[in-house]
Amino acid sequence: MNEGSPLRLAFTHIPRRLWAGGYNYQSNLFQALSKFRSGEFAPVLFAGTGDDDADLAPLAAIPGVEVVRSAAFDGRVGLAAALAWGLDQGVMAEFRTHRIDAVFEAARFFGWRLPYPAVAWFPDFQHRRLPQLFPAAARWRREAGFRMQIASGRTVMLSSESSHRDFRKFYPGAKNEVCVVRFATGSSPAFLTANPAEIVAQYQLPEKYFYLPNQFYTHKNHQVVVDALAILAERGFDAVVCASGSTEDRRERGYFDEVMAGVRSRGLEKCFRHLGMIPLSHVYALLRACTGLINPSRSEGWSTAVEEAKSFGVPMILSDLDVHREQTNDTASYFGTDDPATLADHIIRVSQESGVPSVRSFVPGHDDHVAAFATGFARVIENTLKSSQHRG
Repeated sequence: MNEGSPLRLAFTHIPRRLWAGGYNYQSNLFQALSKFRSGEFAPVLFAGTGDDDADLAPLAAIPGVEVVRSAAFDGRVGLAAALAWGLDQGVMAEFRTHRIDAVFEAARFFGWRLPYPAVAWFPDFQHRRLPQLFPAAARWRREAGFRMQIASGRTVMLSSESSHRDFRKFYPGAKNEVCVVRFATGSSPAFLTANPAEIVAQYQLPEKYFYLPNQFYTHKNHQVVVDALAILAERGFDAVVCASGSTEDRRERGYFDEVMAGVRSRGLEKCFRHLGMIPLSHVYALLRACTGLINPSRSEGWSTAVEEAKSFGVPMILSDLDVHREQTNDTASYFGTDDPATLADHIIRVSQESGVPSVRSFVPGHDDHVAAFATGFARVIENTLKSSQHRG
């Protein structure tokens, strides 16, 4: 690193169709660093040769972000070497070529001999909290990755105090530096260009609707929402929930089809509408115009959807998780993950309390939260570099 030049931080691309939360996290981080720590950091995003241009283009457009395509980042290339020999040589060659100063590991392990200061982001511990949702091989692979990162002395970055408690519970012997950095969303202007009224009309939604922008992963628990809509139909109360996001869950490939078959068998096609993978500009348009956000998840690290709803002041109906209460300071409505009746009650109340539909803008003070996110991340990187220099 040259004195006065920005720190070059290596990131690995996360495909949106596989993990929208991870993709959005890195997008928000890059935007926050660009806006509030301009000139201090240069994120270098390494992507595979087959990764989607539609994913990468918005990231490359963020000032200061550099996108590099390389076969070393195709699938799990190099992972076996990283585990067996301690280093992914193909990745190392790319890091050297692109003059990397430090590495951010998200769902990727580059080896215990990695000669760069490294921060490992653990988004959550759902494989420990909800092991029944993971095939044995997937659960072992995730746990092995976490343990290798811990054993390699990585600085561990978490997104909530709830996750911090889980980390201490599941890895009580870990001596790593552990930092909690709560992320905040600061949308790119490009994502706010869509006219919400036009998008609502495009998807043929009513003026009042609830939004559920979660991928169809099993732990996202869409089924409790379908059950709540069935209760509302029995009560004669009309409610519409629109869902968007990928239907691909490699752990349980039939989950989406199972949920939608239940929707059809109960005659709820008009009440529960799946829009598919939609552009992020449409996601924000629907969020800004909806009656309320629903997140029924059984496990979260720090929900991107909740953070986005907070930024616009959207009423929220959330599963009663510690992290959801932490994230919203107990200002949302909560229900048990297996309690559709309470969810139905909340839908009625929020719908009745909502006024004339309107389009929301960012809440006052929103930028302060995004700035704090950028500052917290910067502090983690700076401390990791100092610790590395001290060890060296």
